[in-house]
Amino acid sequence: MKKIVLVLFMLGVCLSAYAQENTDALTLKDCYALALKKSETIAIQKEIINETKGLVLQAMSLALPKVSFAYTEKWQDVSPNDRFDGSQPEGKFTFSQPLFTGFKEFAAIGANKHIGLQREAELKRARQLLLIDVSDAFYLYLSYQEDLLQLKDIEKALLERTAELKKRQAIGRSRLSEVSSADARLRKVQADIEGVRVQQDVAVELMNYLTGVVPSRLIDDVLPEEEITIDVLAQQVVHRADVEAVREAVRSYENNIVAARSSFFPTVTLGGNSYTKRVGTNEGNDWDVSLVVSVPLFNGLSDVGQVRQARSQKDQMELRLSKAIRQATLEVKSAHLRWRGYSRRLTALDLAVTSAEENYRLQQDDFQKSLVNNLDVLQALEDLSNIRRGYISAKADARRAFWSLKVATGEDLK
Repeated sequence: MKKIVLVLFMLGVCLSAYAQENTDALTLKDCYALALKKSETIAIQKEIINETKGLVLQAMSLALPKVSFAYTEKWQDVSPNDRFDGSQPEGKFTFSQPLFTGFKEFAAIGANKHIGLQREAELKRARQLLLIDVSDAFYLYLSYQEDLLQLKDIEKALLERTAELKKRQAIGRSRLSEVSSADARLRKVQADIEGVRVQQDVAVELMNYLTGVVPSRLIDDVLPEEEITIDVLAQQVVHRADVEAVREAVRSYENNIVAARSSFFPTVTLGGNSYTKRVGTNEGNDWDVSLVVSVPLFNGLSDVGQVRQARSQKDQMELRLSKAIRQATLEVKSAHLRWRGYSRRLTALDLAVTSAEENYRLQQDDFQKSLVNNLDVLQALEDLSNIRRGYISAKADARRAFWSLKVATGEDLK
């Protein structure tokens, strides 16, 4: 009985694992959501944001008071006339509050705040770029899936044609060479089927790597119908996440300049002690307060160098911002050209498929009337197969180009 229960338990675990790894029908949005959860890159970027939040807290601590408790005890040699036993214990609470440091703390807080915004923009861009990987894998798998179905349809048609030719050859209405030609084409289609299956298996592994699941079937979503013009798209690049990240970096370096300049300003610090235990001449003094003003007079050229370095870093980042905008504009224009070209090709192939199907039907009718030979019918079937496969490939290219264009303009799947 225990063995049966154990077997049933293990079977349930296996079925549960299989159900998690194998999913029925998935859309691109489903795959993208799974990839966002699976991606180590996204997880690392989130941890970088948490690290930046820690830097902000560290910068804020510079402007806050510091409080500590210290206890010391000192022993020394005593003479016979001394009134104490050689031990000098002391306990005190010490606090220190910076009053003015040349706005250094505020500059550090502002710099780290912009670094945090930069990291968030980089995370957003990483999510968008992940969509390109997912959409490429999705439509590759989908194209192989559709290609395999149409090849099987062609295989079925060739099987029927070969069977018909064998019957006609038996009664002397078709030549043996016609049967051999149809059989050769059938074998080639069957070889193509095996080749597509290998490519589909590779695509499955890629989907599993990105999403963590093994989809058995994918469903193509209907693309949104919208007017896409290059002028409108080009205006969106200035707000793209990676461009915003560089812009926040520029603002961070501007705060670094303020922090570097603070070295030329005086610093004012308020400090004090509250004693819990004192002996000797200071035994009755329970507290003291001190105000320290420090005015920098000369520190070599170190401070000047730091300011110049901070300015140079800010200027470099502004140049990177200009480059990022130009690069984003180029990506949008290139993506728009690819999408428009693939869309036109897809439209032309759609019409070609209709014509090829009509041609194959007419060739079959003419063959039944003995107006054409079998080679004409086989050629029409082969043309239909090639055009259909071209259409499937073009559709995948157009879909991939569409999402590449969306990502180029800074969008992703909602």
